[in-house]
Amino acid sequence: MNVLLIGNGGREHALAWKLAQSRGVDKLYAWPGNPGTAQVAENVPGDVNDLAGIEKFARKNQIGLVVIGPEEPLALGLADRILALGIKVFGPSQAAAQIEADKWFAKEIMRQQAIPTAEARSFTDADSAAEYVKIRNVPCVVKAAGLAKGKGVTVCYRVADALETIDLVMRKKAFGSAGGRVVIEELMKGPECSILALVDRRNIYLLEPSQDHKAVDDGDTGPMTGGMGAYSPTPVVTDAMLRQIERDVFIPAIDGLLRDGIEYRGVLYAGLMLTTAGPRVLEFNCRFGDPETQPLMMRLKSDLLEAMLAVADGRLDEIQLEWDPRPAVCVVATSRGYPGSYPTGLPISGIEKTDALPGVKVFLGGTKLAADGRTILTDGGRVLGVTAIADTVAEAQKLAYRAMELIHFEGMHYRKDIARQAIR
Repeated sequence: MNVLLIGNGGREHALAWKLAQSRGVDKLYAWPGNPGTAQVAENVPGDVNDLAGIEKFARKNQIGLVVIGPEEPLALGLADRILALGIKVFGPSQAAAQIEADKWFAKEIMRQQAIPTAEARSFTDADSAAEYVKIRNVPCVVKAAGLAKGKGVTVCYRVADALETIDLVMRKKAFGSAGGRVVIEELMKGPECSILALVDRRNIYLLEPSQDHKAVDDGDTGPMTGGMGAYSPTPVVTDAMLRQIERDVFIPAIDGLLRDGIEYRGVLYAGLMLTTAGPRVLEFNCRFGDPETQPLMMRLKSDLLEAMLAVADGRLDEIQLEWDPRPAVCVVATSRGYPGSYPTGLPISGIEKTDALPGVKVFLGGTKLAADGRTILTDGGRVLGVTAIADTVAEAQKLAYRAMELIHFEGMHYRKDIARQAIR
């Protein structure tokens, strides 16, 4: 069948790379894609939020499955519109996507279903939010309730930090309408992990656990980003803990949505903090994580198209995924200044040489082709991710960093400690 993949990040390059390996794919399109997806698919110029344009293209090109990568078109209802055309879709409905698009909606589901998470309050008035943090006078986490592309979360150890963040998000509108409401949570402590699950309304299939690194600098310091690197599997999640997470987090979350008349089909991502009291939910996302997708796709041996069709058709109970037992590590290179303002249009060298290394794959994110049609330029904050697979986490980490040294663009920044916790 013909498959249309929506998105242009590193996640979409990894999904396109894996989908292209499926014997069931006749023609793979990426809307709009990037120079990485162009290696395995036909890129189609367009905006991910141009729902009418995507509908028209899907009809004209006899698309059998639409795979929606980013959260924004999901929150705008693209999945609903594709289904209305009689075309299969991998991605939740607009109602289901609220679990990411509205952090307070997610908190209410967790509260109703007794899902372990941080205590929280929400505010639509900046003065009331400021008064709350002053009265509590303890470290907290301030989150823009709407979609902020992974940048709307600030850990505040001092009251002054929280007040500054509230001012930035609510009064100065740093994240636009996403900051019309803020959620203020207690600060939890412990290692983090990312658990992704395929969901087809009632069936839940947990993928291999992974661990993301959100802070921009080594040692989990600096501003929060969309993700600076990830590895899979993670030793902090045992089989027993995975069963507990399925029982205490995923099953009640899906049941809670169904109780509200919302069917979830797609991938559900739970970001978790492993506290001394057990796993607690930091956030839910309604799509594959970036950069967690990159090591997951490196390790997945099964046919991705078959798994996505099983979700779309409601027969997830019929599949069994096979994984490469070897760990994979992804290190993300960003533009200088990210997650703040950063330059674009800078030439990147060394990608082909890096891609040729055994066990290594470069997944392109914020990139574009120069006018010459050959040179790849920077075009975003998170530019690319080098993903390596090897017999141990230490070997995969070493290979990823050795490969990253072959790549260069002006102002390139990357963390030097991805997967260090697993090795330790």
